[in-house]
Amino acid sequence: MTRLTGRALRLTVFVGESDVYHHRPLYTEIVHRAHRAGLAGASVFRGIEGFGASSLIHTARLLSLSQDLPVAVVVVDDEARIRAFLPQLDGLITGGLVTLDACEVVHYAGRGEERAE
Repeated sequence: MTRLTGRALRLTVFVGESDVYHHRPLYTEIVHRAHRAGLAGASVFRGIEGFGASSLIHTARLLSLSQDLPVAVVVVDDEARIRAFLPQLDGLITGGLVTLDACEVVHYAGRGEERAE
């Protein structure tokens, strides 16, 4: 199991829900690449409304259903591992936003694991 506490780096990739890579959702490709790279974990969050560089507002409101809602893929690991992963995004992200933020991991454990006291 990966042990992760203390200073870390958060990678967030903002893309559209309809963005694809080789006929599969782009967010899925990013998560699978992060998994293959042995990163600590990745999560995908679907937005209900947003806009980006195109200035088009995408929303999940009933009267204006969007087929391209915003999606954020978030990966947290130590800085060296995140920076080593960044080249994996080359060629994948043709539109969207990639950010890096310093963060602190307070607790990281898989389900069913007992918390060390």
